[in-house]
Amino acid sequence: MNAIKTLFLAGVALILSGCTGMPTGVTPVKDFDINRYMGKWYEVARLDHSFERGLEQVTAEYELNKNGTVKVTNRGFSTTKNKWSESVGKAKFVNDPTTGYLKVSFFGPFYGSYVVFDLDKENYNYAFVSGPDLSYLWLLSRTKTVDPKLIERFEKRAAEIGFDTDKLIYVKQ
Repeated sequence: MNAIKTLFLAGVALILSGCTGMPTGVTPVKDFDINRYMGKWYEVARLDHSFERGLEQVTAEYELNKNGTVKVTNRGFSTTKNKWSESVGKAKFVNDPTTGYLKVSFFGPFYGSYVVFDLDKENYNYAFVSGPDLSYLWLLSRTKTVDPKLIERFEKRAAEIGFDTDKLIYVKQ
């Protein structure tokens, strides 16, 4: 396994191991439809983490498995290494499948929270996602760019919850 992939997987596993809670103020969306969530999402914004540091053109692709779990493929381009990094994991619902509260694992039995706390329920074009605490935050979109009003709404909502929006990274796609 190449070094960047190993580092990527180790970082995800270390940070997410056993962390299936959610920050105060984050509430998973209801009436969540996992089938509509499947497919490719572009990472528009994120808080920095070692497992994504320096990555551009970051995407997450979700594919429903026959057993109800979700195959998760995260991919990004490392500008310093001049190569792609990819990590494949699995997700499953923490509670019921109509609530946007999943746990994701990229390494063995270690899971971390994946909480969809805002979602374009009409078209599934964007999602605000949190991890187990205020250091994990993503804005995902079906398109590489989004309306500035959506970014403004994302920043406002995240700041109200307590995320440090001054540290957001806007991903080059």
